[in-house]
Amino acid sequence: ESDGEEEKNALGHPKLRPRKPVPSDIEVSQDIVRDPGLLPISDLAREAGLTDDEVIPWGHSKAKISLSVRDRLADSPDGNYVVCTGINPTPLGEGKSTTTVGVAQALGAALGKRAFACIRQPSQGPTFGIKGGAAGGGYAQVVPMEEFNLHLTGDIHAVTAANNLLAAAVDTRLYHEASQSDDALYRRLCPSGKDFSPVMRRRLVKLGIDPTKKPEDLNAEERSAFARLDIDPDTITWQRVLDTCDRHLRRVDVGQGSKETVKDKTGGPNAPRIQHSRRTGFDITVASEIMAVLALATDLNDMREKLGAMVVGYSRAGQPVTADDLGCGGALTVLMKDALLPTLMQTVERTPVLVHAGPFANIATGNSSIVADELALKLVGEDGFVVTEAGFGADIGMEKFFNIKCRYSGLKPKCAVIVATVRALKMHGGGPPVSAGRPLAKEYTEENVDLVTKGCANLIKHIQNAMKFGVNAVVAVNKFKTDTDAEIDAVKQASVDAGAYDAVMSNHWAEGGEGAADLARAVDAACKAADETNFKFLYDVNLPIKKKIESISREIYGADGVDYTPLADKQIVQYTDAGFANLPICIAKTQYSLSCDASAKGVPTGFRILVREVRGCAGAGFLYPICGDIMTIPGLPTRPGFYDVDIDTETGEVKGLF
Repeated sequence: ESDGEEEKNALGHPKLRPRKPVPSDIEVSQDIVRDPGLLPISDLAREAGLTDDEVIPWGHSKAKISLSVRDRLADSPDGNYVVCTGINPTPLGEGKSTTTVGVAQALGAALGKRAFACIRQPSQGPTFGIKGGAAGGGYAQVVPMEEFNLHLTGDIHAVTAANNLLAAAVDTRLYHEASQSDDALYRRLCPSGKDFSPVMRRRLVKLGIDPTKKPEDLNAEERSAFARLDIDPDTITWQRVLDTCDRHLRRVDVGQGSKETVKDKTGGPNAPRIQHSRRTGFDITVASEIMAVLALATDLNDMREKLGAMVVGYSRAGQPVTADDLGCGGALTVLMKDALLPTLMQTVERTPVLVHAGPFANIATGNSSIVADELALKLVGEDGFVVTEAGFGADIGMEKFFNIKCRYSGLKPKCAVIVATVRALKMHGGGPPVSAGRPLAKEYTEENVDLVTKGCANLIKHIQNAMKFGVNAVVAVNKFKTDTDAEIDAVKQASVDAGAYDAVMSNHWAEGGEGAADLARAVDAACKAADETNFKFLYDVNLPIKKKIESISREIYGADGVDYTPLADKQIVQYTDAGFANLPICIAKTQYSLSCDASAKGVPTGFRILVREVRGCAGAGFLYPICGDIMTIPGLPTRPGFYDVDIDTETGEVKGLF
């Protein structure tokens, strides 16, 4: 310090002063909030290039951002687009979120460049379960972390409300169709003197009926086709959701109340009433197709069309039944309209972050939203940077980022940051199993260059995969305190030998942006050297469904081929007949291996992929083959994270949240 003035970072804000040893994540966050304090959200927005009318404050530390930014800056060039991904991780995680935030902090606070981080909103289920939050960690995190990890601006709650409205509409329609004639249904759907609503006219168009007709103009055949969806209960895929890990809701029976009964139609006028029930289940909210829609929608109109096109099941005649057929598409969009706006927050070094959407990384894309990336790319300008995170390993999150997200957005990335840790590479090199909650074996805490070198085969495969899409790969060796120089050098050498543009050790967790400055310089150089016209997709989306699945399996995973169960074969025919064959593919598999066997480390060979079933997200815009046991609502461990969470009732300060 000089003349008693506080030292500043490259953006003119108080320089980060990391404590040693690094405190818990929530202590770091609360320390920063206290001193030097948060930048007022209006000031953060102004520094990011936003005008006052584009910012909707949400308390002191968050704001919703209007999509009108894109219109104002439509003629401005985009910044450099960088995706942050990783090798196949250990169950402890290798720090992709932390690195995403750390690189963005380094580009801004250390190098003085305009930079945004774009990350997903975390689910509260894992937050109170075993995984913890997703704000980053240490001195590379979003603050206040408790606001980031809990509720944020209510987007996940909006998804829950919309999803469950549609679930209620499904069961309600089944109930009323089971107890009423076609004529009675039509009279109640279209009461005398009431015209067709806009969503009803969409159904008329789908049925080939003149949408300008009045309800009284339809003939008996048209009325029956309009009123009776005739959903086959065995084909219903739409489930209820909640944002909590609760294994006991995986299978539930609904319709057990005393009022949920209907007359047996086959028993004549004196037929007894029978229970109108069925077996269904719950998913965690972030597994809802509505969350996937939020992540892939490009504007309000696009979201309306996607929500209306979501398929909940099939009629007994084999026709897809959509949210619009149930009359729900418009109402879902109303519930989701505010959720379409990304949320602005800040890092510990006052660099801007857009937090938006949180789709599962296995059954969905695992990436934050298209609109958040688009806004950020316009705001940073031609020389700026947007670092966006792709969930799970590069074989899942990065592949889906390129083949699905970039296909729908039209955006072209220049660089992929691949996060690796010495710990995970040792595991891939033959080290003992790594388990959450258990002490690490000595192989992970003592130098073992041989294990690291063997494990680099996994990293090399991911580098090669990134290069198949025409982007430059930069390896970030996320430093842990037990890593040695020899181990880190082995990783760097193997990366460069495999064709990575560069490989850099980064210590952002302990040092913030300064600890990732060299990594940021490497990203800057890789973007300058990139030719975005080299970017390409792995497959033509118009190929048959099986060809696309096989392309990913062979090229990205290294499989010898793909096998299909009879159910999967039947579903592929059904999707093809329904007109969904031209959708991209979103394979659901384990994140812990390139194969579908979580225990197969390194680079497995001589294996085949088994597709057990193929599910559709026709609204969001992809098909997802299931290749393994995929849990859509996790359970809680014996000692969940919520045991440690409490509150100081004097100050209101949250305690024990990581």
